[in-house]
Amino acid sequence: MPVSYAQQRPKVIFFDVNETLLDLEAMRTSVAGALDGQQQLLPLWFSTMLHHSLVTTVSGDYQDFGDIGVAALQMVAKNQGIELSKQQAKQAIVPALLSLPAHADVKPGLQRLKDNGFTLVSLTNSSNYGVKTQLEHAGLTPYFSQRLSIEDLQIYKPDLRAYQWALKKLNVAPEQALMVAAHGWDVAGAKAVGMQTAFIARPGKQLYPLAPAPDYVVNSVEELATLLTP
Repeated sequence: MPVSYAQQRPKVIFFDVNETLLDLEAMRTSVAGALDGQQQLLPLWFSTMLHHSLVTTVSGDYQDFGDIGVAALQMVAKNQGIELSKQQAKQAIVPALLSLPAHADVKPGLQRLKDNGFTLVSLTNSSNYGVKTQLEHAGLTPYFSQRLSIEDLQIYKPDLRAYQWALKKLNVAPEQALMVAAHGWDVAGAKAVGMQTAFIARPGKQLYPLAPAPDYVVNSVEELATLLTP
C-alpha cells in the first residue's frame, strides 16, 4: 500500500535510472555467464560497483562508472576463484547494461506525470553516453526534459554535492524537488539536502533504517503518479 507524507507538489521530479526505471534482472544471464552460472551474484556485483563508486568520490580519484562496474565484476569473480579478464568482464556487463528493459509500470507512470505538468529529469551515476543509450533503448527518452549524469560533476550519488548540483541545474529549491529511487542510499542522500523523496520498493530493495523516512513509499511509478495527480 502506498505511503505518503509530503504536502507540497514538487516542481521537478528527478528519477534514478538503474533498478528504479530499468530492470536489472535482465543482466542475470550475462553476469552469470562470467561467474560460472551463479546468477545469485548479480546483486553482489551491483552493490560492489556502488561501493567502489563512493571510494572514488571520497578519495578524489574519479573513475568512469562503467569501468568501476568492470572492476567490480572482476573482484566478485576473484572471490569465487574465477579467472576473469577485463575484456571478458566488459563484454558481460556493457552490452546488457545498455539494453535493459523498463519495468512494466514505468511508461504508464511517467506518462501520467508528464500529462499532469510535472518536469521529469533523470539523475544517474551512469555516464552521459550510457544513460542516453539506456533511455533510448527502453523507449523512455520522450518522457524526460533533461538527462543529468554525475559524469559532468565527477561526484557520485549519494554524495550531497551531486543532488545540490542537480538542483542548481534545474534552478529549483530542495523542497520543490522530488527524488525518486529504488535505493535506500539514494533517497537518504536526497533527503539530507532537503529534497522530497520517494522510495520505489522494487523486489529485494530496502530502506536504510537509520535514515529519515522518505515522503513516499510505493511499489511502482504508477502508484507514485496516483499519489501526485488528481
